[in-house]
Amino acid sequence: MKVLSGNQVNWIAGIINGTTNFILTEMDSKGREFSDVLTEAQEKGYAEADPTFDVEGIDAAHKLVILASIAFAMPLDTKQIFTDGITKLQPQDVSYARELGYAVKHLGIARQTEQGVEIRVHPTLVPKSCLIAGVDDVLNAVMVNADAVGTTLFSGPGAGAEPTASSVVADIIDVARTMASNPDSWVPALGVKTDAVEPRQILDIQDIETSFYMRFSALDKPGVLSTITKIMADAGISIEAIVQKEQPATEEYVDVIILTNVTYEKSLDAAVENIEQLETVRGNVSFIRVEHLDQ
Repeated sequence: MKVLSGNQVNWIAGIINGTTNFILTEMDSKGREFSDVLTEAQEKGYAEADPTFDVEGIDAAHKLVILASIAFAMPLDTKQIFTDGITKLQPQDVSYARELGYAVKHLGIARQTEQGVEIRVHPTLVPKSCLIAGVDDVLNAVMVNADAVGTTLFSGPGAGAEPTASSVVADIIDVARTMASNPDSWVPALGVKTDAVEPRQILDIQDIETSFYMRFSALDKPGVLSTITKIMADAGISIEAIVQKEQPATEEYVDVIILTNVTYEKSLDAAVENIEQLETVRGNVSFIRVEHLDQ
């Protein structure tokens, strides 16, 4: 962040856990199951024997709050971060996303808005054309959008014994050198003294605006989709695209994928609740947030 000292940071979006990125890369490129790839990640030393911190997004949340604190001069606090891992991702959603021109990445996102600060960790669809979509395997990457330089990307290894040890040792050396140069008045990496940092308004996930990918199984007969699109319209949600997947002739239900335009999460939740109550819809509605990272 030191190279951006002359900027006001608008937002950060990062792949900040190499284990989850490795798993998602394998699921995307080879169509593998989550549990199968997780076992391989443990065998290679990318994941711990208990991988909860990685796959549930806890490790990424801890890293994101540090990044947000440095970028926005706000206190370190993990309690208000919305955190969702990758354990509930279905292989068909990763596959459908690829067909639609998206990659599924587990992102930590922090953004300053007029209403407050967004700070969240969750699976995210990003267009294949986006720089961060091409960051695969155990690599980490952080995109930073700032007022002077625009959008920049920083990338490097994010899992494994040697890359981890390298990062830890570098941090220790940096802190030691800084404190030794002026032990009485050194300024921490945050850029301001702790007592100068003020609490910031953190937005609830329900009040955040983004686009969404939705998937559900619907009865293949006339009028079903029109009922669903009316529910979406009544919730104030504009639809960007609808795709109905072809199924065997003997199957009455088909997978339907909807991509929405930007909307509030609370509006999406209301629509999902009503769609799931329809007799023509089987099971639950799966949804993943979509970020274009172009502004």
